[in-house]
Amino acid sequence: MVFMMILISLVLIIATVVMLLSSILAKKTILDREKNSPFECGFDPKGSARLPFSLRFFLIAVIFLIFDVEITLLLPLASIMNFTNMKSWMFTGIFFLIILLLGLYHEWNQGALEWAS
Repeated sequence: MVFMMILISLVLIIATVVMLLSSILAKKTILDREKNSPFECGFDPKGSARLPFSLRFFLIAVIFLIFDVEITLLLPLASIMNFTNMKSWMFTGIFFLIILLLGLYHEWNQGALEWAS
């Protein structure tokens, strides 16, 4: 028990020392402020350095994430097929797929899947 307490305190001390050293060595100075600006050439920027994010790309990314999560939710259905009632297994899987397909159909009707306008 005493050995475990010594080990835990030693790990905490080492972690604290490493964090303090990294924060001291990585201090930004006022001189680094110019390096963090979007343009280093000396000219004033004419526009924003960051362009607005495309809403169309965002919608496609969200659809991709939804179908990615869908796969992770459907994979366990295949592994529990032998251990459950077949009717409830089929109902759960088909109900889940119908909800996803209705969402995809809605996105298609709204024009979110159009790549070029």
